[in-house]
Amino acid sequence: MTTGFQPAWLRGPVDGIPALLQPVAHALIDADEDVRKFLPPLAPEEIAARPMGAASIAYHVKHAMGSLDRLFTYARGESLSDAQMSALAAEKKLDGLSFTGPQLADEFTAAVQRAHAQLRATRESDLVAVRSVGRARLPATTIGLLVHAAEHTARHVGQLVTTAKIVRGQS
Repeated sequence: MTTGFQPAWLRGPVDGIPALLQPVAHALIDADEDVRKFLPPLAPEEIAARPMGAASIAYHVKHAMGSLDRLFTYARGESLSDAQMSALAAEKKLDGLSFTGPQLADEFTAAVQRAHAQLRATRESDLVAVRSVGRARLPATTIGLLVHAAEHTARHVGQLVTTAKIVRGQS
């Protein structure tokens, strides 16, 4: 018998996603659920806050979305577009006051939905394909990029949750 909240990985497979990519899909669902729980109630000042010089919640959300997009682009065997490069540069200088919690949460959910669509379209036979990353064209594999994208997203969402608790004075 189960009681209370269950993490995504205990709720069964995500429809249409290959078995080997289920952990990636589940991690992204968990990240999205945390974002949807912690971000919407925050005021723009809280989203922009940098307690003790830490990165803002706005940065963590925007960087998580941008990194997810960039890493999934590499996983498709593509290079980054000019728009993606501009978004990367903008992440470092964004004005957190210009965002609302619900807006950012919706953007994050859309990014996770796009990632899930790509996971559904990924053939298991392509998971060990070598992919090039960055200008240096460093070697990776499709599965390596997808797994790293999920763990990187989870790391930044964890930082978002911690920062949200700090700016709200919660434990």
